[in-house]
Amino acid sequence: MSSFRVTGGLKLKGEITPQGAKNEALQILCAVLLTSETVTIHKIPNIRDVNKLIELLADMGVQTDKIGPESFSFNASKVDLSYLDSEKFLKKASTLRGSVMLLGPLLARFGQGKISKPGGDKIGRRRLDTHFVGFQKLGAKFHYDHQQEIYNIDGHQLKGTYMLLEEASVTGTANIIMAASMAQGKTTIYNAACEPYIQQLCEMLNRMGAKINGVGSNLLHIEGVKELKGTEHTLLPDMIEIGSFIGLAAMTQSEITIKNAKVDRLGLIPETFKRLGIKLEIRGDDIFIPSQKHYEIETFIDGSILTVADAIWPGFTPDLLSIVLVTAIQAKGTVLVHQKMFESRLFFVDKLIDMGAQIILCDPHRATVIGLDRKYPLKGIRMTSPDIRAGVSLLIAALSAKGSSIIDNVEQIDRGYQYIDQRLNALGADIVRLD
Repeated sequence: MSSFRVTGGLKLKGEITPQGAKNEALQILCAVLLTSETVTIHKIPNIRDVNKLIELLADMGVQTDKIGPESFSFNASKVDLSYLDSEKFLKKASTLRGSVMLLGPLLARFGQGKISKPGGDKIGRRRLDTHFVGFQKLGAKFHYDHQQEIYNIDGHQLKGTYMLLEEASVTGTANIIMAASMAQGKTTIYNAACEPYIQQLCEMLNRMGAKINGVGSNLLHIEGVKELKGTEHTLLPDMIEIGSFIGLAAMTQSEITIKNAKVDRLGLIPETFKRLGIKLEIRGDDIFIPSQKHYEIETFIDGSILTVADAIWPGFTPDLLSIVLVTAIQAKGTVLVHQKMFESRLFFVDKLIDMGAQIILCDPHRATVIGLDRKYPLKGIRMTSPDIRAGVSLLIAALSAKGSSIIDNVEQIDRGYQYIDQRLNALGADIVRLD
């Protein structure tokens, strides 16, 4: 297990380029199974979850070639379906939540799929019902082995149908889209997720020969095709990294320019941080955050306390609520952070309280932050990263604190942020990795 030793209180300065989007990468990598032709992907982040999925694809017989620092080519013409029966596959897949999105392509192209219960963050229940109900409506038949916790799925007779999703699950929508792309007939998906990452997946599949209409909306129409071809695809910059860097700049009074941010695909993210009082300038496709000693949280028009809550796209992404919460610690004013989707994602605030933050955890879903307005610095402590987003939030807190902090279990941070210690040290941070 690795740790970070973080020396706080340093102001950072310079330019930083966000990595390719992790959540998009997991979808796009699974989609390479849909064709026997070569698929080339650029801006793939070098992070644990993505690397583990690439390894899993290679184990399945997909030819993977690194053709550049952030570029890979994939050819799935010789997939070994017998590998799905191996204990090695089931064990590897169970450690990576994104592995569930292998099912859609496997069912579409090969008519069968198998997977154990996938893992991932310990941030509360994350149901697979949307994925599985969608497959069932397309005609897939399920058998669940309770003893081994393995799902066996037969998808040899997938047929297009109408479905209204119970929840606008991003990974569920992606999985169903991939399965429906080669199903017989027309599929209509209502209440589909429509995040930029889903739009990217649909646009990629259309370049491969799929027939998907309604991209960018929550109503998708998919006409199944018999085969898909190869393509080339570039991932969007990671919007969660971009939001994290905005919060980091504010908390540490740093002057940072975020390069090539694809501002037009960020939705409410810039505006939400502006409501916390953070000044930022859009310069073409870059975001400039000046050094600010003070930033004041807005209130609602009637003077009531600002609430920042997560919502399905185009609402505010739940992955940035942890960053909003930590950024508000040194603001002037009060904000209620309402995490609706996951019931365990706010439990890391006890570490922030130990550092000196004024936070009231109202319940598993809501926390009220009373900003310190720089009157009291946070103090360095030893803490453990429980999940990806909380881990980066603790790192931001440590970088702004007085003294030295130790963050344990930084493998969680590595799952979502590539070379984060090296990249921030290049801006003037003092982060030492301890193995």
